[in-house]
Amino acid sequence: MTTQKPTYYITTPIYYPSGKLHIGNSYSTLACDAMTRYKRLQGFDAFFLTGTDEHGQKIERTAEGLGVSPKQYVDEMADIIKKLWDLLDIDYSHFIRTTDDYHEKAVQDAFEQLLAQDDIYLGEYSGWYSVSDEEFFTESQLVEVYRDADGNVTGGIAPTGNEVTLVKEESYFFRMSKYADRLVQYYEDHADFLEPAFRKTEMINNFIKPGLEDLAVSRTTFTWGVPVKSNPKHVIYVWIDALLNYITALGYGSGDTSRYNKYWPADAHVIGKDISRFHMIYWPTILMALGLPLPKKIFAHGWYLMKEGKMSKSKGNVIYPETLVERYGLDATRFYLLHEMGVGNDAVFTPEGFVQLVNSELANDLGNLLNRTVAMMNKYFQGQVPTEGLEATAVDADYDAYVKEQMAAYYQAMDAMSLSAALSHVMAIVSRTNKYIDETMPWVLVKEEATLGQLRSVMNHLAEALRLVAHLSRPFMTQAPAKIFEQLGLSDQMDLDFTQLVYGAFPAGASVVAKGTPIFPRLDAEAEVTYIQEAMAAGKPGASQAKVDDPNWDPEATELVHREVAEAEFDDFLKIEMKVAEVLDVQPVKGSNKLLRFRLDAGDKGHRQILSGIAKFYPNPEELIGRKVCIVSNLKPRKMMGYVSQGMILSSEQDGQLHLLAADPNAANGAWIG
Repeated sequence: MTTQKPTYYITTPIYYPSGKLHIGNSYSTLACDAMTRYKRLQGFDAFFLTGTDEHGQKIERTAEGLGVSPKQYVDEMADIIKKLWDLLDIDYSHFIRTTDDYHEKAVQDAFEQLLAQDDIYLGEYSGWYSVSDEEFFTESQLVEVYRDADGNVTGGIAPTGNEVTLVKEESYFFRMSKYADRLVQYYEDHADFLEPAFRKTEMINNFIKPGLEDLAVSRTTFTWGVPVKSNPKHVIYVWIDALLNYITALGYGSGDTSRYNKYWPADAHVIGKDISRFHMIYWPTILMALGLPLPKKIFAHGWYLMKEGKMSKSKGNVIYPETLVERYGLDATRFYLLHEMGVGNDAVFTPEGFVQLVNSELANDLGNLLNRTVAMMNKYFQGQVPTEGLEATAVDADYDAYVKEQMAAYYQAMDAMSLSAALSHVMAIVSRTNKYIDETMPWVLVKEEATLGQLRSVMNHLAEALRLVAHLSRPFMTQAPAKIFEQLGLSDQMDLDFTQLVYGAFPAGASVVAKGTPIFPRLDAEAEVTYIQEAMAAGKPGASQAKVDDPNWDPEATELVHREVAEAEFDDFLKIEMKVAEVLDVQPVKGSNKLLRFRLDAGDKGHRQILSGIAKFYPNPEELIGRKVCIVSNLKPRKMMGYVSQGMILSSEQDGQLHLLAADPNAANGAWIG
């Protein structure tokens, strides 16, 4: 009778296909892949879900701007993401797309169920909406608010830096407020539900205690989404649609729920910290309303940042997985990304840090240990790994205890999804084994007949340590373990799982290869740091020397990035007049912590006044006096805080940072820009 394996179900967030994924986007998937491989090695029947979130107004507008249908656009983007997962050797069980017909049907049915039981009701929504974020914001959440002459709010900036517009439309609402107390109680009763643990305090204090409002769950101002079955002019808004993927992928809402019955509830949803609220509040309350079990754990990891902050193309600091894999190999890339991200913390990527880690941990420590072991085995025992006639050295007992301690700590860390810590325990074995060589000095032991038994023990320990390290590395590195086994003469070890892994049981009769091959060649630090820096700055190596007559460059193939409006007609652009203006004076507007009042010489018959909501970016505004700036000069004047504003000062904005666009100091005041 076959014993049924225990199950394990883990998910990534489904990725929004709005652009190329960088290393930060990829971390969730790598972490889930490592956990899936670990659980399978432990004998679990592990199911690993990933996919794409393909509906919404942003997708609709992006596709329109590219001149393709939304479905054509998301088809292409899904293929690009799948190719990246193939490159990273991601062993997922299923790739769901929210445009899959079975998913859309299940979402419609779940919506109708919630509607029928009065957990969803029809109302009207009025709020500030950001297309870029696919999210509504309250006025108090906006980091900058625009007002007209009467003080009425006319627009603003979301916390993400994107502009918002006022949306008033009929909408269905989910009675999320109904489940607030039940959700808090669930948090209290299930201490391991949210990880890291501080996320619980964050959810309660930041979102639940201030008052959990009902959630708008449909839109009527765009059509690219799942229509409400009983009222098709509405499309189901992103979070109902997107979050249900975790169960529809298992067959929930279909004619075959066997996979759902087998794997749900999920053992872990792995997400980036930026979508914690949606998974830790919205998702549990939706499941409560549907009468379904909640996932066992929601794990929110940190971000991969740069020294300058968040990754940004404009800063020239974005790094893509393809750049690292194609230059340094799959295992070095996977090792670095999984090694550097601690539980609950952000990680900082630097070219220097990447090269240093690959050289120190992989090339020097692990690579040299393998090379030295193979060389000494050939020199002292004609390549055969001794398993008999072993005599313990004075340090063997302490060494064995240390390895067993690290092995136990590794399993404990993996079970807690502390991947960085688990890798550190593996590398601690490597480091201790290199020290063991220096302590036992096999080159001395070989000289005396009386110490040959100890030499056999030392060489057996080295081979066994490498066998153990190769096995424990299998969740993280998908190629190096097999190469280590091959050089140790143990090609059948990949058939073993962790239930069969016992320290101190090196198989008899194995012979190492005649000449070892470095599995992690040492990198030229200066050259490789430069290579990565250039790749970050230019998107690909060599792009900084890009030429307009490059026969491989097709500008029509470039995906143009827009903020809100995908394309504007040239005639519309001609309606806008822009000028160079000199700042003559600038003062804060009394009663406002956001507005600055500028007096400008823009070549007019007198000086013009412009109000700009940039005070927080220029705490010492007097420093702007004398600068030449760029303005839109023919906007209809409007009053703000009692002052007329006669145009707009242009600025650049990225990742929460704003800078006024400077004109050439030699340009005349009033010179036309165009």
